[in-house]
Amino acid sequence: MFPRLDWYQAIPKRVSRRRFRAERLSDEIILELDRLCLQFRFPEARAELVLDNSGAIFKGAVGSYGKIKGAAAYIAFIGDISFANYQERVGYLGEGIILEATNLGVGTCWVGGFFRPEVVARQINIDPGEKVLAVTPVGLTDHDYSLEEKIMVGFAKSKKRKELAELTEGLPSVEWPPWVETALAAARLAPSAVNRQPWRFVVRQDSITIKLDSAQDTYHIAKRLDCGIAMLHLELGAMSAGVSGQWQYLKGEEVAVFRVEKENR
Repeated sequence: MFPRLDWYQAIPKRVSRRRFRAERLSDEIILELDRLCLQFRFPEARAELVLDNSGAIFKGAVGSYGKIKGAAAYIAFIGDISFANYQERVGYLGEGIILEATNLGVGTCWVGGFFRPEVVARQINIDPGEKVLAVTPVGLTDHDYSLEEKIMVGFAKSKKRKELAELTEGLPSVEWPPWVETALAAARLAPSAVNRQPWRFVVRQDSITIKLDSAQDTYHIAKRLDCGIAMLHLELGAMSAGVSGQWQYLKGEEVAVFRVEKENR
């Protein structure tokens, strides 16, 4: 059931939005998002929709992107820190929910460092050992960016992506199976904190390993969360090429390896 193949179609459409129309989400959209939060979860990670339009959880400017304004609700992404790979799971899960929101016509924006977790903790139940790692505002947006969004996106250069040649090692690109290029093209479009793109990909004939560019986290947001987002994009790209596989978590700077299932070989 998860991940959903139609999330792949949302990857090129997903953009970060910070200005929302002062409108309530429809009951249908609320139901779909709430249902997804209940169904798409892991022991290490879960999400919860909160119908709060006060904006109280956001503090100041969100990085170089400006303030969040007018969102009808937000979704909290929560990890159980007793698990070794909770950061990656939260990124993977959260991006799936964001891609579903995109398909529903709802605007979102990953926010990992400029929100008030104490406010979130007053609005939802946080179990012992759990931590709110990130949130996304959710709401309806105009088709075009607001002037402030255009200015901030221009300053941030958030659309720029490293070339695959800079991000990959291992098997030469001329020897890649067809599914590999599709999977990596999707992973390359994954969002990350201040567009730092902290992932590198080691390509083999039947696998792709995601590893960190360095062990040092920056901007008070774990790079492993970013890599979890890229993991989902990579898997969706492989699925779109007709290839299924399984993730195995690794240690150190190596995050996880996606291994193609035998029937695809």
